[in-house]
Amino acid sequence: MFWVLFLLSAWAVAGLSCLRLCLAAVRAAAVDPHAVAREHALTLYEAAFLSGGPRRVADLTLVSMARQRRLLLAHTGWATVVDPCGRDDMERSVIGAIGPGGQSRIAPVRSTAATAEAVRGLSDRLVDAGLAVPDDGADGVAAGVRRVRVAAVAVCALGAAALALPLPAGQPRPLVALWFALPLALALGCLAITRMEVHPYSRWASPAGQRLIGALVQQADGTADDRTYLTSVAVRGVHAIGEPDLRAAFAHREKYAGDRWERQA
Repeated sequence: MFWVLFLLSAWAVAGLSCLRLCLAAVRAAAVDPHAVAREHALTLYEAAFLSGGPRRVADLTLVSMARQRRLLLAHTGWATVVDPCGRDDMERSVIGAIGPGGQSRIAPVRSTAATAEAVRGLSDRLVDAGLAVPDDGADGVAAGVRRVRVAAVAVCALGAAALALPLPAGQPRPLVALWFALPLALALGCLAITRMEVHPYSRWASPAGQRLIGALVQQADGTADDRTYLTSVAVRGVHAIGEPDLRAAFAHREKYAGDRWERQA
């Protein structure tokens, strides 16, 4: 009867993961998105963080400064400071990441600026407002969905292992498979309900934050100014950059190796 131990493990894995996902969904639903919308108007930095996390904030800052001709982003992947006076904490973080020489590769600048104190403070404010999930995302809906997906795979693996064991005489294998189908159905049903009720999942934004991002995009539709351009970059990332040379500056995928930079294919 060793297969019963596998079955109990399958129920434990599926049940705990589904429970954590349900709790995350309940916590997310507890935030009134309409009350948040009345009290909070997203800035571009906040929209960037909710859409793509800390690196998106760094990208937005670089693009914004480049469009104002206060930072030169070359298509070769280098950033050069033109105006060393940052207008806010984010810009000062980028300038500081470039260094005193005034020139640096873009890749390390993005990485350093994304971990700056200004971005951490932005994250804390959004979490406190109920617009972002915690930094580790361990209690968010997206993390809960990933856990349930892993649980579904684990149930299948446990079921396959149980069926591979010698079964007692008179114990039909289809019946054993049916027992394992029950926790699998629980996991898959939980995923289906979550997709209908909560989708799309976001690693950074809570459901209330996602609604504010959607409202920001709708407000920007139909206009063609610089803020609309930066809103697109904040929400969609560097792929929304229209200028070929500026977009090429972010296309270099590099890896630091010792004292040199190596281009990756």
